[in-house]
Amino acid sequence: MIPEIGHFAIVMAMVLAVVQAVVPLVGAGIGNDRWMAVARPTAYGQFAFLMLAFVLLAYSFVVNDFTVSYVANHSNTLLPIGYKISAVWGGHEGSLLLWALVLSGWTAAVALWSHHLPSLVSSRVLGVMGLISIGFVSFLLFTSNPFARLLPDFPPDGGDLNPLLQDPGLIVHPPMLYMGYVGFSVAFAFAIAGLLGGRLDSAWARWSRPWTTIAWCFLTLGIALGSWWAYYELGWGGWWFWDPVENASLMPWLAATALL
Repeated sequence: MIPEIGHFAIVMAMVLAVVQAVVPLVGAGIGNDRWMAVARPTAYGQFAFLMLAFVLLAYSFVVNDFTVSYVANHSNTLLPIGYKISAVWGGHEGSLLLWALVLSGWTAAVALWSHHLPSLVSSRVLGVMGLISIGFVSFLLFTSNPFARLLPDFPPDGGDLNPLLQDPGLIVHPPMLYMGYVGFSVAFAFAIAGLLGGRLDSAWARWSRPWTTIAWCFLTLGIALGSWWAYYELGWGGWWFWDPVENASLMPWLAATALL
């Protein structure tokens, strides 16, 4: 029952993402204040449902529910509790759920702290972020469901988390990177909102600057933690190896630094 509730929560998040993306943008286009006002409650609701799904997936790891395919492939009965929780984002499906959750968290934060902005701007920003959410949540639902069942045959003791991931670095490094990566979607949303409103001045950059700064700080911390983790875990012999994975995090960091 728990996995089914988690899957239903993702479905509800998808429904709210569609409403958040369509209704406020249309409302901004026709000047309907009631439609624009839909943006905030749908953003909060989407975050609540994705948080529920994430908590239920973590609970499935903690109680060793190996009928869930993702849990069976990334955990076992002997795995320490800390690594069971971090294993939630130790694979593809769980990391995508974390990504969607972080995106909805940024969206909810913008909804909460954007009351000083013109309603046309805030509704367009939240609508654009809803469009982004549709992409990731639909990917979760249709190709990467973390709550897929492994019935009737499932391993009684589970599988195993990659030994390289059984490290404190996994607990903090990916969430910090995701907070940075996804946080830049706020700046993107402000830029698109400015284009939709025909405001090609610097107002969108001024409004998005605090959000970009926070995301930049998270990404900087994530890159530093990843470099430290790779240094002592993989034994590369240095803090930076110009690996494609490292470069993939460096490129948005450089772009964000230039934006700031």
